[in-house]
Amino acid sequence: MARIAVFKAEIDDGPDVLRWLDRMLIRLCQKFAEYRKDEPQSFRLSENFSIYPQFMFHLRRSQFLQVFNNSPDETAYNRHVLNREDVNNSLIMIQPTLMSYGFEGEPQPVLLDSVSVKPDSILLLDTFFYILIFHGETIAAWRKSGYQDQPGYENFKDLLEAPVANSQELLTDRFPIPRYIVCDQNGSQARFLLSKLNPSTTHVSGGQYGSAPTGQAIFTDDVSLQVFMEHLKKYVFYFVMAFVLCICPACFFVCFKLKTNVWPLRFLIQLCAIVLCRLAVSGTS
Repeated sequence: MARIAVFKAEIDDGPDVLRWLDRMLIRLCQKFAEYRKDEPQSFRLSENFSIYPQFMFHLRRSQFLQVFNNSPDETAYNRHVLNREDVNNSLIMIQPTLMSYGFEGEPQPVLLDSVSVKPDSILLLDTFFYILIFHGETIAAWRKSGYQDQPGYENFKDLLEAPVANSQELLTDRFPIPRYIVCDQNGSQARFLLSKLNPSTTHVSGGQYGSAPTGQAIFTDDVSLQVFMEHLKKYVFYFVMAFVLCICPACFFVCFKLKTNVWPLRFLIQLCAIVLCRLAVSGTS
């Protein structure tokens, strides 16, 4: 799907490609999702398709379809690499991986979300095109104070070295060699991480689901994944109803305008409209 969207982006306008991608996602959810009529909360996708919508969310925001702030050469290069790499690397390009390092335990994968940014942790972002090490505000302050070089802070030194060692493994095994970035929270280079995160907390939205704000506030007007999924559910539910209310009456209007001497054609159109109505209604139950 991503490669088809990239191909369409070469010949069509950007907004048209995004609308086409949204229509394909809505149709897939109508076909494979389980839901009850007039109950958006009952919307469920099977295990095989459960994370597909979030990949489409990140694809819409990726550099493959959003060419703003990218030169034509960079856009062409990114799209070329997407078309030639395998599935695993392509998935990393669409939805990068994010690892969190802290004092409480082993490194673990975290959500690609603004709530994953914490002052006392280190994040390792892999987008395939660049690898980024992000130090939280507290970690950066301790590092600048030189605590890692003082006796008794060996665990802090190990914490700083762990993401560096893992990033070196990625740099060694990957071709073409990705860009290597080390940055701190609230620094200028932090924009490379913030541009990839789901903006569940922004400068105007506050906390997630009305709770107290957590994580890093992102200055953007983009909708979050939660809002994207809510709108997707609404469109899946109301698309069929719009079809019944708009398409089928149009068929009856055509029949009304036809002359009486072509009654077999009128009867055929009316029959097709009734069948389509029944199929649409039965598809939502």
